[in-house]
Amino acid sequence: MTDSGRPVAFVTGASRGMGAATAIALAEAGFDLAITARTMREGDGRREAPWAGLIDRRTLPGSLEQVALSVERTGGRALSVAMDLLDHDAVVRAADAALDAYGRVDLVVNIGVYQGPGAMDYFLDTPIELFERSLQADVVAPAILLQQFLPGMIERGSGTVMNMTSYVVVNDPPAAGPVHGWSVAYAAAKAGIDRFGSVLNVELGERGITVYTLDPGFVSYGDALAEQRRNYPDAPVSPPEAIGAAIAWLATTPEARQLSTTRIYLPGLARKHGLLPGWAGPGSAYEPEGSDTHDEKPLT
Repeated sequence: MTDSGRPVAFVTGASRGMGAATAIALAEAGFDLAITARTMREGDGRREAPWAGLIDRRTLPGSLEQVALSVERTGGRALSVAMDLLDHDAVVRAADAALDAYGRVDLVVNIGVYQGPGAMDYFLDTPIELFERSLQADVVAPAILLQQFLPGMIERGSGTVMNMTSYVVVNDPPAAGPVHGWSVAYAAAKAGIDRFGSVLNVELGERGITVYTLDPGFVSYGDALAEQRRNYPDAPVSPPEAIGAAIAWLATTPEARQLSTTRIYLPGLARKHGLLPGWAGPGSAYEPEGSDTHDEKPLT
């Protein structure tokens, strides 16, 4: 606990989408926040086409500035730190900033991923330097953060880590190509972060560390929702708020620790426990203003 009596969560990719919803849900659940992303101010976010050679100059809504305001409205504290997952020094600086501000971090939620050129290309169309970016952002950056935060957690005898896996880790693509399938780069990166939980729970579980492996399923909102429904018309799409609610439940429910040996399907968890009022489950509509099972899969 900090001087405020609240635990501290460090959330990556927190300027929009799942990361923003998670930060706000954790604040509502009693956490102070350190939030990181590249977009500090509204209007600065830019889409990056996931195909090499394609330029997309559209702006993206969302910013750490706006998320911090939402966190503070709950009564929590928010530290906003600009961080590029591809910049290892920036990742270390972000961890140091959180520890300097709060003195501790109790929960790390790795949501941010690489979404730029090469992330969704055909394998033979992906220059190796772009292939490496997915691994650097999605595997190496979380490892850097955990090496900064885990020693303090171990010293205190408790700490929690949550990593985002994906459907692509344990399933074959329905078709060749990144539009209706997925790239080798993305699948390899997700497979890497997927294995953190099994190994770290064995290494550090007896020292008070719990690592969750979380499957968010298909998540979309705003303008991207229509595009996702075109590409994946039968996908059970969930809103970011369902992911945030499920993560907050895991972070604050002691008996949830028994789920750390499974891949946790977050939309199913949210639906089972009624964590998002007004939402009927994956594939149903949800208005933020206004599967009946966890679908736990043993880690193999």
